[in-house]
Amino acid sequence: MKKKVLAMALATTMVATSFAGCGASSSNSGSNGDSKDITLTVWSPAEDQSKKEGNWLKKECEAFNKEHSEWNIKFKYGVCPEGEAKDKVTTDVDAAADVYMFANDNLSALVKANAIAKLGGKTLEQVKNQNDDLMLNTVTYKDSVYGVPFTANTWFMYYDKSVFSEDEAKSLDAMLAKDKVSFPLSNSWYIASAYVANGGTLFGDDQTDEKAGINFGGDNGTAVTNYLIDLSKNPNFQDDKDNSGQSAFCDGSVKAFFSGTWAYSDAKKALGDNLGITTPPTIKINGEDKQLKSFAGSKAIGVNPNSKHQEVAVALAAYLGSEKAQKDHFELRNIVPSDKNIDVSSDILSKAQAETIEKASIMQPMVDKMGNYWGPAQSMGEEILAGTVTKDNAADKTAKMNDAMNTDAVK
Repeated sequence: MKKKVLAMALATTMVATSFAGCGASSSNSGSNGDSKDITLTVWSPAEDQSKKEGNWLKKECEAFNKEHSEWNIKFKYGVCPEGEAKDKVTTDVDAAADVYMFANDNLSALVKANAIAKLGGKTLEQVKNQNDDLMLNTVTYKDSVYGVPFTANTWFMYYDKSVFSEDEAKSLDAMLAKDKVSFPLSNSWYIASAYVANGGTLFGDDQTDEKAGINFGGDNGTAVTNYLIDLSKNPNFQDDKDNSGQSAFCDGSVKAFFSGTWAYSDAKKALGDNLGITTPPTIKINGEDKQLKSFAGSKAIGVNPNSKHQEVAVALAAYLGSEKAQKDHFELRNIVPSDKNIDVSSDILSKAQAETIEKASIMQPMVDKMGNYWGPAQSMGEEILAGTVTKDNAADKTAKMNDAMNTDAVK
């Protein structure tokens, strides 16, 4: 399978010492004679600035500077995980970075805060040439494109091949019958997969119809809640709270856990050739196998429309999302490229992500009312673990969760 499938099929932390310090360190790139002196602030996750992992961000920024003799750029780097972009950038847009990385579910909030620039011209053409429609949709808001995607964003399953066969890894229930598995039941990014598996929907079949709302209720939703109650009581189940699943997997105390590409390096170091990676498994509800479906989106590079150097900032964003930069990202940090022209199909991690997006995911909704989903979903997981959701009250609790998800007052 070519990496093209990943894009076709698609539709976080180190804290800076202060918000202003989301740009704490700086780097000069040297003089270019009569070129224009410019200072750009760039934010990325800490891992992209780690010397241990090749300092991808500095490598790309300095390469960009060398290619543009018309500018002499001084870079200021700051730490800001993609998933936190909407909070950090919108706190003070004028003081925020010129260029930053963001998770696509942050997009609507960034647009509303006038914190991200629309893309056009050759940059828009680049994005369209690198990505098929479904990936392009992840950075499109109300018919305008706002980011340069560089990787898909989803989760799948890591497992120990010395414990589970490929066939066993297709069924969560088969795995739990054999050994310990960790799943983030109290994490709302993951728990949706079970409700969607049994027919639940978020904003229609394509996740864009805000008027359709969320449908995790009724008999189908209650059946999922009952399944999760049983899951929480299974002696081979462990809730993955605060990344405990990955740690337990690496020390051998659990034999499977669920995460994304960011977990690969540690998992590979711990298990070596015994590491298996595959799509989320099925769960058995009322005697039928139902496919867990993860949320899928993208991570992209955005430009602050308030930057004093728009032309340079847009050019840098395009460079950071270019084919070369994506290849470097993959080689240094195993960040799987979203560029459809890069073939990494022989890589086990890339293959698992591509197959998950193609066969076992739905696009993570970007509509504003999606903000009403996260709290009630997390509360359901936490209450199931605490034992306050039981078989006797599952129907009522499920209905109340669904009502809360469709109530605008809930945040």
